[in-house]
Amino acid sequence: MSRRARTYDESDVRIRPSKGSRPRTKTRPAHADAETAMVVSVDRGRWGCVLDDDPDRRIVTMRARELGRTPVVVGDQVGVVGDLSGRTDTLARIVRVEDRKTVLRRTADDTDPYERIVVANADQLLIVTALADPPPRTGFVERALAAAYAGGLAPILCLTKSDLADPDEFVAQFADLDLRVVVAGRDDSVDELREILEHRLTALIGHSGVGKSTLVNRLVPDADRATGIVSGVGKGRHTSTQSVVLPLPEVGGRRGWVVDTPGIRSFGLAHVTPDEIIDAFDDLRDAITDCPRGCTHLGPPADPECALDSLDGASHRRAMAVRELLRSVTATVGDEPQAQGDAP
Repeated sequence: MSRRARTYDESDVRIRPSKGSRPRTKTRPAHADAETAMVVSVDRGRWGCVLDDDPDRRIVTMRARELGRTPVVVGDQVGVVGDLSGRTDTLARIVRVEDRKTVLRRTADDTDPYERIVVANADQLLIVTALADPPPRTGFVERALAAAYAGGLAPILCLTKSDLADPDEFVAQFADLDLRVVVAGRDDSVDELREILEHRLTALIGHSGVGKSTLVNRLVPDADRATGIVSGVGKGRHTSTQSVVLPLPEVGGRRGWVVDTPGIRSFGLAHVTPDEIIDAFDDLRDAITDCPRGCTHLGPPADPECALDSLDGASHRRAMAVRELLRSVTATVGDEPQAQGDAP
């Protein structure tokens, strides 16, 4: 018995619905009930935070899906929802990142296009420099001053190891600047420094070996334990490789915070414009008002009448160092970068 061949039409074709064909709403949750917190540590997909209304309670958070790849850095003010109890193994969500008031950035060198955010929303930058072992570097301080000015932070120069060298000679290099200097060596009181840090968020930066960790331990009771707490957000990275925010003792019902950053080898300024570098130094900013129009301040032969050449003393030395900085940050990618942090 023969069978007739069946005829098919388009109605016989079955189409499997695509998983991506479901309509998605563009409406995002408002999270009006989100509480405000500060990010105190970052560790590979987990953020440690402290709540504004209860800074002694630390919570572990993840970034909510609706934020996508929005960067979240130490010092950020964020909105958090979920389990905010702070109990072990609980996880909340960051659903909002507030606009940053200040940002301290650096690059690997002066031609690197990738900016690294050191800290957000810091009020001050404490530039920690040893007077000996390792020897102080005016170039590093000048770079840090430019970065602080560009980012909106008030710079403070903090000198350590005063038992090994007299600070006067190094301090004289910055006498013409509106720069606060505090000496906080092993045998010096840190009471003045504590007053400077009260009620503010202050980032500490410095080369390895300048005594920054020793200084933090003097300022923050149980600093080692506190560092472990704010760093231990679930992934186990060693605490010395990341920035963490540590609480200062409460004064008058208010608390200050310090951001302990890893020792750095270089401080590139590829993100800072030449005008911002000049503006970081009072004496240079005043001097260039006498420069001819269009002066790049790079000196002869390009600028034979640059007013920076008329300066003397510490201002002249700084002008020549800043001129090298300007040449470095305006160099094209591929040129040999200047050694970062050294005095030119």
